[in-house]
Amino acid sequence: MDNASEQMADVLVVGAGPTGLLLAGDLAAAGVSCTVLERRHGESNLTRAFAVHARTLELLDARSVADRLVASGQRVSSVNLFGNIDVDLSQLPTRFPFVLVTPQYTTESVLKQRAVEAGASIIEGAEVTDVRSGADGVDVDYRGPDGQTATARASYVVGADGVHSTVRQSLGLPFDGEPAVESVMLADVRLSDPPSDVLTVGSGEDGFALVVPFGDGWYRVIAWDRHRQRPSDDPVELSEVRDVTSRVLGTDHGMHDARWLSRFHSDERMVPQYRVGRVFLAGDAAHVHSPAGGQGMNIGLQDAANLSWKLVAALRGWAPPGLLDTYHDERHPVGQSVVQGSGTLLRMVLLDSAPLRTVRNVAGAAAVRIGPIVRKAGEFVSGLAIAYPSPRGEHSLVGTRVPDVTLIGEHGPERLYERLRSGMFVLLTGQDHHGLIKPWADRVDVVTTVDRSQGLTLVRPDGYVAWATDTKASIRRDAELRSALIAWCGEPA
Repeated sequence: MDNASEQMADVLVVGAGPTGLLLAGDLAAAGVSCTVLERRHGESNLTRAFAVHARTLELLDARSVADRLVASGQRVSSVNLFGNIDVDLSQLPTRFPFVLVTPQYTTESVLKQRAVEAGASIIEGAEVTDVRSGADGVDVDYRGPDGQTATARASYVVGADGVHSTVRQSLGLPFDGEPAVESVMLADVRLSDPPSDVLTVGSGEDGFALVVPFGDGWYRVIAWDRHRQRPSDDPVELSEVRDVTSRVLGTDHGMHDARWLSRFHSDERMVPQYRVGRVFLAGDAAHVHSPAGGQGMNIGLQDAANLSWKLVAALRGWAPPGLLDTYHDERHPVGQSVVQGSGTLLRMVLLDSAPLRTVRNVAGAAAVRIGPIVRKAGEFVSGLAIAYPSPRGEHSLVGTRVPDVTLIGEHGPERLYERLRSGMFVLLTGQDHHGLIKPWADRVDVVTTVDRSQGLTLVRPDGYVAWATDTKASIRRDAELRSALIAWCGEPA
């Protein structure tokens, strides 16, 4: 390689974690040339994330990979927050009323296979050293797997390269925040006496411990010792993990043969902007937060699902003005909410006062017996409650998640999320619009719902409502629909 800049792809994605791989798969499936630069070599058998929530599974369903991932893991229908307080997920209004427990490397494997089959190129051992954004494109300096340096050029770059993001640092963006918890120990171990529950979690005056299976005989243990705070770079002995787990859970479940031990601190940090010119940040490159609630990987995947179709629109030339800016406008508030929510949950879990823990447990136990509170807690944890801001005066559904409604297909009933696999907008309607949609036929799929009582709904490629109306008057309704199509799908072809 040499240092001459060459157009490598329409989009360069930095980082082949779950966020970068989902994004690359979406772009390639839409016919956009995409290259992923990943500094690692080969597949990792280590993992930090292991929870895939319902909203993420819905988005994976719209990419035909949810069922394969679900088959690889274990379903958990309730989530323990602290003490004896469980959030019931079994009644969530979704095909996936549970949290899926599966190791991150399995999620990565499924998404990598999809991306490669769609045509994305993944270069391993490629370490990005600098990113420079201009008016017409972005130059990326990187050191290739052969050790030589090169400069690649793309129309857009997405930094999905994690908490220590080189892309973010190259942009000079601050990453302000504070530590959430120090000296958390991670261990991948075998257990001679495994617990009967899929998720085993406990907290108390000695600290916190969680045990979760990967499904292949290995278990992830997360442990925090309230009385022994060590620097993050101090090595971890298995005896430390066994000790605090025994004190918190009453047993260490016969931990042995650790293949990985690590100590880390968790921060709460965010960038002020998710977009700088032609460069975007997603996942941990844009936001990090406490591990409480298992939100990290899920929020990154949802970032990618929000951004991918907007980049496709821009590269195909039909993106309406300001569409790319909506990525920051929509996802930054979600990041803030997760940082704050997971931080609050963590502080509740790690309360060091016994009387306060008692009050917390009593109040929490009372709260989870109240239906609306239980429902809201489940929707927050699962991601189903995520909604995007809409202009004043818009229909109340605008910006909200669309459930997987049943459609009337050519060969029988089908689901909305099956139709979203085309990457197009979907107009939920059972009425003839006199050719109104025809100029947008390359961008909008018109379908008929089994339930014809609802008004018209224009569904975005990421499964959120772009526009809706209850208006029955055809002239006014069609005028509103045409305006919405121009606003979201660009000028007619």
